[in-house]
Amino acid sequence: MTFRTTRLIGMAITLIVVLGLIWNARSARLTQGNPGAAQAFRGGQLIASVRTEPRSFNRITVGSQSTELISLLTQGRLVRMNPSTFELEPWLAERWDSSPDGRTHTLHLRPGVQWSDGTPFTSADVVFTVRVATDPKSGSVLASTLLVGGQPIQAEAPGPDTVTLTFAAPSGPGLRLLDQLRLLPKHKLEAAYAAGEFATAWGAATPPADLVGLGPFVLKEYQPGQRLVFDRNPHYWRKAPDGQALPYLDRLVLEIVPDQNAELLRLQSGATDLTQDALRPDDFVPIKRLEAQGALKVEELGVATDADAMWFCLKPEAKKKDPRFAFVQRPEFRQALSYAVDREAFAQTVFLDEAVPVWGPITPGNREWFSPNVPRYPHSEVKSRELLKSIGLEDRNGNGVVEDAKGVEARFTLLTQKGLTWYERGTTVVREAAAKVGIVFDVAPLEFGAMLQRLQACDYDAIYMRPLLTDPDPAGNLDYWLSSGDGHLWNLASKSPATEWEQRIDILMTEQAATIDLDRRRAIFNDVQKILAEKLPVLYFAAPRIYAAHAIRVHGVVPSVLRPHLLWNADMLSVSEPAK
Repeated sequence: MTFRTTRLIGMAITLIVVLGLIWNARSARLTQGNPGAAQAFRGGQLIASVRTEPRSFNRITVGSQSTELISLLTQGRLVRMNPSTFELEPWLAERWDSSPDGRTHTLHLRPGVQWSDGTPFTSADVVFTVRVATDPKSGSVLASTLLVGGQPIQAEAPGPDTVTLTFAAPSGPGLRLLDQLRLLPKHKLEAAYAAGEFATAWGAATPPADLVGLGPFVLKEYQPGQRLVFDRNPHYWRKAPDGQALPYLDRLVLEIVPDQNAELLRLQSGATDLTQDALRPDDFVPIKRLEAQGALKVEELGVATDADAMWFCLKPEAKKKDPRFAFVQRPEFRQALSYAVDREAFAQTVFLDEAVPVWGPITPGNREWFSPNVPRYPHSEVKSRELLKSIGLEDRNGNGVVEDAKGVEARFTLLTQKGLTWYERGTTVVREAAAKVGIVFDVAPLEFGAMLQRLQACDYDAIYMRPLLTDPDPAGNLDYWLSSGDGHLWNLASKSPATEWEQRIDILMTEQAATIDLDRRRAIFNDVQKILAEKLPVLYFAAPRIYAAHAIRVHGVVPSVLRPHLLWNADMLSVSEPAK
């Protein structure tokens, strides 16, 4: 590890710890009822921008970034993992009791909570939500995440304000697993579930009036391609430090701006107050000028917990007729590609030196679980060509492309999301590095929805993007690690492990998730990271340092290295003057 990398890691950890201390101090003051602890203003409208359309309003069945944000604004959770401190907090479950073996948890719900349509929220809603979310037949993308000991979580309701959750085995993350679980109104969705239609319930065409939630806002209007408009939920359960109702805002608008340059111009002109995502490296200098002029506030968040990555479809049943699969499935091929990419140069070129090289999905920004002791691939075209030759790939006809003994060339189409400048630079760096060792990529930018459809159907050669892990705790992302998971990118939802090493990861992650001792969990997960870095089903290149900006009229911002960086505590945000 270089001195620069070490220094960057130290800076990221220090920043996150300081943010955590600041948040804890603020929370303590607010709990004591000090109305002057934070500056807040009532009323008004905040305008943010997002780059993708929602494919659905149902977070149980769709895990896209836009759907996740909408559910955060409109839905509720039993417990919350605070994105600033990474600590678990009571939410709609105001307290809980856990058995010594960690298998039984009795949650006590907050009394008097109502859904946004005024219907009382009860334990029956929780039991219904758990049943739907753990049922693969419902189309749930959370089903594999909510497995404990290989079995779904069981929920019972001893009373209207009490829920008992039973795990088939001890669980390392415990109730943190529930952070992703958005509570559903039984009275609105039970009929769709009973009819076997839950997978299509609350699709993007659903009238806003039919969407009911427990979050701080309700969807008032959706104009496809333009905006989503949210009004404050008059039945929201949280209170401000002065005892008045939250949220502070009367309205929150998400403008859909697919082009990142247009998004930046809107932020610079004051047309929007903040962006859903972080700033690009290119944006930092002009935005800092506006900060110096007093127009914007820039927040430095630390090293991202997610990194840019590239992977091939390795699903045997989908690719068995593709002659290239014979060498793509070999770890040596992917190792050769990893050696071909200079990660230091990648960080400098793609992120303008505002990034750190990485060799796996866990970055230095995830201070609790990051391991520096994984196999690394220092840049070496010589080593790359040696590995390719070892599996029979050489440039036999002198055209600059390696091929196998049957003449099958290492030539691929690389999909990426359209409109993201760092994706454009990233794919260019990968394409040029690969070409030097005889591997050819033709880059094809697609709209996010189209790319996601291709991913789910395994209708692609390779994809370049930044996969998002939803929880810093690896046991909260079992859908990525387990071969049966819906987030197992290179072979989605496999019926059985396709390789011996995937089977080994399944065994280790199942043990890791069922282990209470934190040191033992770290040791197991370090082994998992080593296996993944050796077999390289996904190649990771660099994790950027994250910056975000917002209008100075926005108050209550507590930035997080996790997404959404500034909107995660939307109920506490306020504005001090009208929007332009």
